Order: sequence, then structure tokens, then C-alpha cells
Amino acid sequence: MAETSNGGVAIEPAGWRDWRGVAALEQACFQLDAWGPVEIFFALVGRNVRYKAMSQARLVGFVMGDPQPSQGFSWIATIGVHPDFQRRGIGQRLLATAEAALTTPRIRLTVRRSNLGAIALYQKFGYQQTTVWEHYYSGGEAGIVMEKLKR
Repeated sequence: MAETSNGGVAIEPAGWRDWRGVAALEQACFQLDAWGPVEIFFALVGRNVRYKAMSQARLVGFVMGDPQPSQGFSWIATIGVHPDFQRRGIGQRLLATAEAALTTPRIRLTVRRSNLGAIALYQKFGYQQTTVWEHYYSGGEAGIVMEKLKR
């Protein structure tokens, strides 16, 4: 079931048939940090929360939430919007949709220290920095771990 679209972009559940589109999106968004084919496949068939943003017939955004109920939190394992479609609120809509579907009381994510736009978005959603994972990303850049409590 698709969420009512804003600006011609609909948020819909994603599945294994979206493999090629998600792989292309990962490359466009994350280059050296993009997930490989096996990780993408398991993200699309595993027990997790996953949504795509569609503009006409093109996949332009994707989010995957990995619930860890035994640990009391979920991870936003990946979220990306194609560079041609950024700064249009698509990332906000994907994040809100994933958060609503995750049932754990806490949600965590990791973001590049240099990705100030994403950090600002996460702060707007109530995420706060909890720790830093040094040398987490390609090129040795640190990952900022952020967490929010769902209300």
C-alpha cells in the first residue's frame, strides 16, 4: 500500500523485486560504502522494515530498519535518497515511515561525521549522539552513532 504521494513521490513497501533499483541507489548515494549484492538481497527478504520512495517508475529512495527487540532497540541500517532527489523531504518521509513501523522503544543509526545535512535531519527527528566509531567508514572517517527514544 503506497502512502499518498507528495511532489509525485510515493512511499511504498520494498521487496526482493526492488533489488536492482536498491543496488543502483546504494551506489549513487554511498559509492565505496554501498552495500554489496548479498547484503542488499538479505535486506530485501529478511525480517525487517523496508520502504522505497518512487517517482513515477523510478526508485529514488530507500530505508531499511532492523528491529532487535531482544536488545530493546532497532537500527536504521540504511537510508538514502538519490542525489537528484535530495532536499525535497523524501528522506524525512522515509525515516518517519520506518520509525512508525519499528516497535522498539529506541532507534539507533550511524552517520558519517561529515554528513552535516543528515545529522541535522536526525537531530530534527530527536536523535542524539551517543558515541563515535572511529575509522568506521571507507577512507577512515568516523561514524557518529545516534539514538532516539520513541514517544
